[in-house]
Amino acid sequence: MVLWIIQILLAAIFGGIGVVKLTQPKEKLHETMGWTKAATPIQVKAIGALELLAAIGLVLPALTSIATVLTPLAALGLVIIMIGGIVVHLHGVRTETEAQRRKVEIQGIVTCLVLLVLAALVAWGRFGPYSF
Repeated sequence: MVLWIIQILLAAIFGGIGVVKLTQPKEKLHETMGWTKAATPIQVKAIGALELLAAIGLVLPALTSIATVLTPLAALGLVIIMIGGIVVHLHGVRTETEAQRRKVEIQGIVTCLVLLVLAALVAWGRFGPYSF
């Protein structure tokens, strides 16, 4: 039951963020996602698409009992995306000189780390002892 709650939570978070990245112009995303300044519009859209697909993969296969192996694979994909997010935020901490910007980047690192741990828990559980 706990894994289901985490899966739904992750699906809601990444589904929402994925849709935002896919539908909003890159310039508008700068306000809340400073890292997008260093990314191309195609990179931002690709990350958004991957996040949205992972959100669907966390829930839909398990609900339909079709290709349930996709659920832990989607969680593993989110782990990889969050590792990339941590790297991007670490680079932002090193290159920025403003104290406020560093605070925002550190918050981004913590957020990515929490989401990474949750996604890793789902991947471990669904690949292992709590598979479908």
